Amino acid sequence: MSLLGETQAPGPGDLIKEGSDAGFARDVIDASRDVPVIVDFWATWCGPCKTLGPMLERAVLAAKGKVKLVKIDIDKNPQFAGQLRVQSIPTVYAFLDGRPVDGFMGAVPESQVKAFVDRLAKAAGPGAASETDELLAIAKEALELGDAGGAAQAYAQVLQAEPDNLAAIGGLARCYLNGGDVERAREIAAMAPADARNADLESVRAALALASEAPSETQAFEHRLAANPDDHEARLELAKALAGRGQLQEAADHLLMIIEADRDWNEGAARAQLLKVFEAAGPMSDVARHGRRRLSSLLFS
Repeated sequence: MSLLGETQAPGPGDLIKEGSDAGFARDVIDASRDVPVIVDFWATWCGPCKTLGPMLERAVLAAKGKVKLVKIDIDKNPQFAGQLRVQSIPTVYAFLDGRPVDGFMGAVPESQVKAFVDRLAKAAGPGAASETDELLAIAKEALELGDAGGAAQAYAQVLQAEPDNLAAIGGLARCYLNGGDVERAREIAAMAPADARNADLESVRAALALASEAPSETQAFEHRLAANPDDHEARLELAKALAGRGQLQEAADHLLMIIEADRDWNEGAARAQLLKVFEAAGPMSDVARHGRRRLSSLLFS
C-alpha cells in the first residue's frame, strides 16, 4: 500500500501496449505530444523481433515514464507500416510531437537500444531539449536547405561533445557525400561501429554502397537509350550511375520506367535497385515516399 501523497511510477501497462492501425493516431501521434513514443513494428514469425522486443521493453521501463512503447504486429496491422515504408522487420520509429524523429532497422545490441531510449528520454517534458538535440535539428534543416557547410559545422560541433553520436556521424557523412567527396564521407561513416543502427547512418551507408557500385560514365548508356528506349540494361546501368552521383530522384525515375515496361525484367533487377535508392534517400524522403506510391500503383494496377 502506498502512503498518501506518494507518487507511483507508471506501471508496465501504462508504458507498453499492443498497438493497432485503428489506435495509431491516439496511442502514437497524440501520445507523442506528451512524451516520446517508440513504435516497434514486428511479426510473430520474425526471429530478431523476439530478441529486440524484450530489450526495448526493459529500456522503456527503466526510463520510468519518460518514454512509451507501442508494439505493432504488421501482419495484423499493415496500414501504418506501409505508410512509413517499413521494408524489413524489426523496424523501430520514435515519435515526438506527432512526427517521427528517429529510428533504426534490425536487431541491435542492448547497449544501443538503451542509448536510443535514453536519448529520447532526454527530450521528454517541456524545455527538455538538449543543446545536442537543438544542434542536430539545426544541422538537419541546413542540409535540407542545401547549406552543406552550415550543416557540417553543426554536426561537427555535436561530435566534439559526443564522438559516438550516430545521428551526427551519419549527417556529417551525408554532407561530404552531397559535396562529392565520397572517400571522406566513407571515413566519417566508418567512425560508427559496423553494427550500429540509426536512420541517418543507415541511409548514408546505403548511398555509399550505391556510389561504390556505380559505373563511372553515363554517355555510353545515354547513347544506347537514344537509339533504343527499350534497352532496359542500359537504363538500369544509367540509373546506377545517377544514384552513385547522388541523383536519386533521376535514378528512381529511370528504374520506374523499366518496371512500368516490364516489372519482371531480369528477375526484378530494377525493383531491387529501386529499393536500394529508397534506402539511400531515407524512408521519410520525398524520393522514397513518392516513389513507393508510384511503385505500388504499377505493381497493383
